[in-house]
Amino acid sequence: MRESSVTIHDVARHAGVSAATVSNFFNWPDKLSERMRSRVETSVTELGFVPNMPARQLRRQRSGIVGLSVVNASNPFFAGIATAVEQVAEDAGLSVVVGSSHESADRQEKFLTLFEQLRFDGVVVAPSDDELEPLRQRRDRGTPVVLVDHEDPDGRLSSVSLDHREGGRIAAEHLVTAGRTRLLFAGGPEGVRQVARRLEGCREVVSGIAGTRLEVARSADLDLTDGEEMGRWIAGLDQDERPDAVFAGNDLHAIGLVNALVAQGVQVPDEVAVVGYDDIPFAARAAVPLTTVRQPIAEMGRAAARLLLDEISEPGREPRDVVFPPELVVRASAP
Repeated sequence: MRESSVTIHDVARHAGVSAATVSNFFNWPDKLSERMRSRVETSVTELGFVPNMPARQLRRQRSGIVGLSVVNASNPFFAGIATAVEQVAEDAGLSVVVGSSHESADRQEKFLTLFEQLRFDGVVVAPSDDELEPLRQRRDRGTPVVLVDHEDPDGRLSSVSLDHREGGRIAAEHLVTAGRTRLLFAGGPEGVRQVARRLEGCREVVSGIAGTRLEVARSADLDLTDGEEMGRWIAGLDQDERPDAVFAGNDLHAIGLVNALVAQGVQVPDEVAVVGYDDIPFAARAAVPLTTVRQPIAEMGRAAARLLLDEISEPGREPRDVVFPPELVVRASAP
């Protein structure tokens, strides 16, 4: 019998049970005894039966799938978020489909539209920009939505975020306390809200200290390649123009920057101290172990997933916000 032609009635005959029992096996397995579940499972495996997902969704009013839209799944920060969301979802019997927006609002919208059309049970979103109204409208239409690494100023969406302004402050305070006076903020595109908040916190500290200056240099992206390019640019500056400390928008950018500085003969941290942001796993293993502002990546992902599960089980509940504090992790790049 070809797998594609196997029906629920074929499984029932093979197992010697009713079609309703096979349906319960897929949709409400707790209704069956362990012996009966094993019996049906054996027939399903031997016949190669694949259940009809749309039909199951109609019966259960749930798809058993949640969506996750992140800025870039290859970035270790978002990869860590995705892993944590998947762990919590799996424990709840749900599967996760992940999409990367690559900071494109249009690409994010395509993913979210697809998730909604497929009747996913809910979505966790790391927004590509600050335009949240399409997400609010989806929640109003009945799709649970939770933000991660972002907050909703209108308070209409549940969210999990970090106090990024405070993160910028503690990074700058560490550098100026160590005697650094020429700071450079190495950031990415101006539209990234979280990075803008880090810069705001850094500016607050530097503006209050006489004899200390802060300059800003931007790259197209906050990845290793652009970090290396930034490092080569810094190394090429005259000694009196070169910053003595760099606060990078994230760890990937900082690691690329450090690699380029060292390759160009600039001593890190003696000549230029470098602080990153995120505390990704590579930060502690870099050629010069990276001082960084830690985001509790796994905790943030788990918190977002739990908020989503709450919204799925209790539609229309009041949105909630979870805000984690940043933590400075001091290593060799900026002792």
